[in-house]
Amino acid sequence: MAEPEDYADIYVQPGESHLVRRPAILRTLLGSCVGVTFWHEELGIAALCHPMLPRHPAAARGRLSVASALRYVDFAIRDLAAQFDALGARRRDIEIKLFGGADVLQVQEDESRPTVGRLNRERALEVLRTEGFDVAASRLGGPRGYHIDFNTATGEVWLRLLQ
Repeated sequence: MAEPEDYADIYVQPGESHLVRRPAILRTLLGSCVGVTFWHEELGIAALCHPMLPRHPAAARGRLSVASALRYVDFAIRDLAAQFDALGARRRDIEIKLFGGADVLQVQEDESRPTVGRLNRERALEVLRTEGFDVAASRLGGPRGYHIDFNTATGEVWLRLLQ
């Protein structure tokens, strides 16, 4: 097996998803966005999505490109689930890890309103549950963002809090 320094190094931008079939390190920075890792050890496939907003607007269904729709938590998770399904992965065999949803964009005028971070993390947990996934590990919320590195060969995710 190749060493991590030989793996492809892929940065996943906000609003993007990336699926790999070979070992790679998938990286991203998260604030109020969430990062969801999908890992299927037996098939050697893995993915990371980095959606920015909780809910794909019903009025835009069918009018947005897939690239634009990946900005939404519900769409991005379901899109990767469908890709894994198409590759023969059983959902119970996919390890899911969930990160981010920090409250870095506090709205001072009305503290009773939920933050974008909170809405993103709640939507991610809801969609993962309804799609039949268990979350193996998570680090959600808080006032600071995260930098994550996902080793797709081992399923390990390294997490660093941003200053």
